[in-house]
Amino acid sequence: MSHRLPLFPLGSLLFPGLTMPLHVFEDRYRRLVTELMALPTDTPRQFGIVGIQLGHEVGELSARQLYEVGCVAELRDVHEHDDGRFDLVAVGGSRFRVDRVIDPDDEHPYLRAETTFLPDELGPDPDSRAERVGRLFGVYCDRLNGIGVPAEPPDEFPTDPLPLSYAVSAAMVLDQRDRQELLAAEHAAARLDLAGALLRRENRILAELATLPGGQFLRREVNPN
Repeated sequence: MSHRLPLFPLGSLLFPGLTMPLHVFEDRYRRLVTELMALPTDTPRQFGIVGIQLGHEVGELSARQLYEVGCVAELRDVHEHDDGRFDLVAVGGSRFRVDRVIDPDDEHPYLRAETTFLPDELGPDPDSRAERVGRLFGVYCDRLNGIGVPAEPPDEFPTDPLPLSYAVSAAMVLDQRDRQELLAAEHAAARLDLAGALLRRENRILAELATLPGGQFLRREVNPN
């Protein structure tokens, strides 16, 4: 079944079950938020967050190429400023595949897309994979904390395979391509396998680092559009 979604292309990714703060200042996205807020209270206020493969966030037609898989976002905690800007929190819902991008027009000045929602399946032997990734993520956090970089304690993470696969994917500091592969993985087992491989790589790097590059290694920044 096809779903038409307004799109919010970003240089970062939202994962199902996770949250993302957004600062909305461009006119086209201010209009989108206003339209969503005008929907009846029993209607989901949803849009699609999709990663930018080529281009950048700000400016019309600046996102020249998008990744194929994104995540539905639902508006939460919307605060409107006097000048029309918004601060809001988006909560990740279903993943979707972009089937066709619809260019902006006078009625809809933002991108839209025909999308197909993707199922969340566990895949083979998810429990043992989740246990293994949980241990690797514990090492990852310990090594970050050991060099003075705050990291989420493993016991605050879910243990069920599906939410764990998304939580670990969102928590690791990775480039956009790695994060996109995690989001697009066929099922939780495949995502956990990939997360495990990435954690082993990152743990080797952290073990060899005497000092970190300048700047905060783990950041929780507000994403401007």
